[in-house]
Amino acid sequence: MNLVKNPVDEILDRALTGYDLSPSEAITLLKQTQPSAIAAIHTAADKLRREQAGDTVTYIINRNINFTNICEQHCSFCAFRRDDGDKGAYSLDWTQILEKTTDAVKRGATEICMQGGLNPEAQIDGKSLTYYLKLVETIKQEFPQLHLHAFSPQEVQFIARLDGLTYAQVIAALQEAGVGSMPGTAAEVLDDEVRHILCPEKINSETWLEIVGTAHQLGLPTTSTMLSGHIETPEQQIGHLEKLRSQQQTAINKAYPARITEFILLPFVGQEAPKPLRRRVGRDQPELDSSLLITAVARIYLGNWIPNHQPSWVKLGIEGAKSALNCGCNDIGGTLMEEHITTMAGAIGGTCMEVESLQTAIASLGRPYQQRNTLYEKV
Repeated sequence: MNLVKNPVDEILDRALTGYDLSPSEAITLLKQTQPSAIAAIHTAADKLRREQAGDTVTYIINRNINFTNICEQHCSFCAFRRDDGDKGAYSLDWTQILEKTTDAVKRGATEICMQGGLNPEAQIDGKSLTYYLKLVETIKQEFPQLHLHAFSPQEVQFIARLDGLTYAQVIAALQEAGVGSMPGTAAEVLDDEVRHILCPEKINSETWLEIVGTAHQLGLPTTSTMLSGHIETPEQQIGHLEKLRSQQQTAINKAYPARITEFILLPFVGQEAPKPLRRRVGRDQPELDSSLLITAVARIYLGNWIPNHQPSWVKLGIEGAKSALNCGCNDIGGTLMEEHITTMAGAIGGTCMEVESLQTAIASLGRPYQQRNTLYEKV
C-alpha cells in the first residue's frame, strides 16, 4: 500500500532534518487551517527549539525607559506618540532617567532598554547626537556595569539625518559612549507596501537592513522583531523572515564581529490605535492562535540561524507567552518594570513582571529557568 505524505508533513520532515525551508514552503505552513496540521507545526517547532536552544527557558532582569513620547512621525498603529505641547506629552530629564535607572539596579537589573519618540527639538548645542550621547552617559557614568540596549535603526537614521552624519558615524559614537546593543524595532514588517500604509514616514526596509548590517560590521549586536497581525499577508510575513535570515547569514558568512541575538514576535494591539487602522484590522487584541502559528513557523524558518526566540508577554499576556514557549520560543523576555508604548495601545499584559512570576510561569511548563544577560550569557 502506497502511503502518500501530505505536503505539510513533507515540509516538516525536511525542516527536522536541518534543512532551511524555502519561502514557498514556509508560506504553505502559515496558510494551514486544519487543527491537525497546525498541531504538527507546533510540535515540529517545539522539537527544533529543543535541538537548537535546549530546554532551559531564559529571562532577563531589565528596565524599559521610554524617554519621550514627542515624535515627528505619525505611524498608523501608534497610540504612544504626541506632539510637543499636547496633553500627555513628556520628555524625561536627566534626573528622572537616573532615578529610574537607580531603581532598576536596586531590583537587580542587568539591562536598561531605552527608546523614545523622534523629537527634533531634543538637541544639545544644536546637535541631536549630543543629546543621545548625554542620555547614554547619564546612565553609564553612574552605572558602568549596566548593559545599554538602546536606539532602534529608526533613531539612528533620525540622528544621522538631523546632524548630517553617516549611519556608521552615529553607531560608532553611541557605541563609544556605552551602548551595548541595538533593539531591532521599527522593523514592523519589512515590506514597503505595508510600510507605506503602516508607517509612511519611517525608514524603508532597505535602510533598516543597511543600519542593522552596519551595526554588525561595527561589532554592535542587534535583536530582530516583527509586528504581526494587522494588514500584512502570509507572503509578506515570510518575506520579512527571509530578509532577517539573509541578514544573519551575511553577518555569519562575512564573519562580522556581531549579529542578531534573538527574534521577537510583536502581535498588533489595536485597542487605542488610531481609528483608520483599527477599523481596517477589526479587532483590539492579538489573536493567540495566529500568533502561535507565526511563532512556530518563525522558529522553523529562522532557528538554524537565529536560535533565540521570545514572545511578548506584554502583548499576549503571561498565559499566551507560556503557550508560545511550547511553540518554538526558548526565552520569556524581561521584567521590563515599565512599558508605555504597548500599554498606551491598550495591551492586557501589564507593564511589570516580577522575577518570581516569570520563574513560576516557566516552572509550570515543567522546564528549568535561567537568568541571562542581553547577549544570552548566563547570569
